[in-house]
Amino acid sequence: MDKQKVKKRTFKVWWLTVPVIAVVYLALSGAASSSMGTYNLAKDKVKIGEVSKGQFHDLIPIRGNITPSKSVYLDAIEGGRVEQRFVEEGAMVKKGDKLLLLSNTALQLDVISREAQISEQLNNLHNTRLAIDQNRLNLQRNLLELDHQIKQSERRLAQLNRLGSGNLVSKNELQATIDETKYLKGRRKLVMEQQSQDERIRTVQIAQLEDSVAQLNKNLSFARKNLENLIIRAPIDGQLTALNAELGESKARGARLGQVDIVNQYKVTAYIDEFYLGRVLAGQSAKVTHLGQDYSLKLSKVYAQVNNGRFEVDLNFESQLPKGLRRGQSLQLELYLADAQPAMLLPNGGFYQDTAGKWVFVLEQGSNTAVKKFVSLGQRNNTAIVVINGLSEGDRVITSSYGSFKDMQAITLTN
Repeated sequence: MDKQKVKKRTFKVWWLTVPVIAVVYLALSGAASSSMGTYNLAKDKVKIGEVSKGQFHDLIPIRGNITPSKSVYLDAIEGGRVEQRFVEEGAMVKKGDKLLLLSNTALQLDVISREAQISEQLNNLHNTRLAIDQNRLNLQRNLLELDHQIKQSERRLAQLNRLGSGNLVSKNELQATIDETKYLKGRRKLVMEQQSQDERIRTVQIAQLEDSVAQLNKNLSFARKNLENLIIRAPIDGQLTALNAELGESKARGARLGQVDIVNQYKVTAYIDEFYLGRVLAGQSAKVTHLGQDYSLKLSKVYAQVNNGRFEVDLNFESQLPKGLRRGQSLQLELYLADAQPAMLLPNGGFYQDTAGKWVFVLEQGSNTAVKKFVSLGQRNNTAIVVINGLSEGDRVITSSYGSFKDMQAITLTN
């Protein structure tokens, strides 16, 4: 009986030690494999790419946002209090449509004051012209009286000269008449000079007053135009995408009130790492896939300013716009930095970060074993890498990450 118990116990111990022995054996064999530079790996855990000939596109992936091709901002030319909103944000507007009404008491008083100044200057101009006309009439009356007196004096002098030849008039009387005639002619000459001088002064005064009135009218027109600027109107046809004004709110001069965008004319605004600043140029092409259809774009503007390590670019669609675009929508684009060139290409993958493109695991022909092979790789984009040396067309390469086995010399792929 005791012998049977001992045999059963021995059999149980042996049965329990079999898994342990198996685990140890596998561990030792794995260690042996690792020590020999071979690593067993399930085939479905890796990605395999094939080297092929093709066209290499020097491109960079960028992400952009849909923005209107043209936006016009609404600013308060003159500050004031918001009295009325004629439309609401998001409405479609036509050029010249009323959007807001502001009130500005100081500006209204300024217009009234300028109108009063113009009225005063016009009254002064009228009074000056009236005084000048009266002075001209007085001078003409004086000339008329002097001409009459001169004629009478000359007639008397002629009579005295006839009588004087017969010694019928005294020399004193004759000389007095001569002196009076000479005096009257001198007075007439002075009156004529005074009239000429007054005419010049009158012309200058009237010109100055007319210039003053014209300048006041000009200032008044500006003031009235500023008063008209209290009515905010749509500058273009489009959509009122922003209207930052509430009833009763006070807006300072130059304050941003809103924005009008041209609809159905969009561009793409994107930010690119400053590393590419010297290679990104206006006129370069780009491609975007939207709802399964490819669309071409052209880079129209590169902004030189760099913010947070990135610079801004604008791209315009070359032909029709994709359907269903919305302002602010994000799109994934490919920007081509150069024309396509024929090259031997290897699919891009996570291996590049592990090897820096210096070596790869290449599957032997007709085998599931991949061996380490040193290569020379060139330019790369988000999909492919140019093969310079070390690989041939048709070679199969593990392109996924080598993180767990990059120290191995060979990889055996298992099912």
